[in-house]
Amino acid sequence: MLRKKVPNNLRASLLRSAKKVMKNAHAPYSRFRVGAAILLSNGKIFSGCNVENASYGMTNCAERTAIFSAVAQLGPRIEIRAVSVVNDQGVPCSPCGACRQVIYEFGPDATIFFHGADGPRQAHITELLPEGFRRQ
Repeated sequence: MLRKKVPNNLRASLLRSAKKVMKNAHAPYSRFRVGAAILLSNGKIFSGCNVENASYGMTNCAERTAIFSAVAQLGPRIEIRAVSVVNDQGVPCSPCGACRQVIYEFGPDATIFFHGADGPRQAHITELLPEGFRRQ
């Protein structure tokens, strides 16, 4: 894989976007607000927050909300370069398994920025999801 470095200014912009949208989260059940921002290969940034539902399985994570928004606006040929994930509790929070698979679908070379056990972390999507599945 190519593994292009994400410049610090874009990383900071992703973090700001994720923090801003996190405030819009609908999290009345967990009270755990999450925000995410994705950087596409065309330079566009999309953001999303978690949206909970009384039927908890119907909840949508912030990362998937951002990705689905990008697909809705630009179509399915998007390519994710980077993802930033934040939460309002300052606890470790990497993307869940479902989000990792969706990130991999649209960004098999994506870098993920998140809060780990020892502070800020970054990881390649294949570190978080070895042997991810794609049909392309």
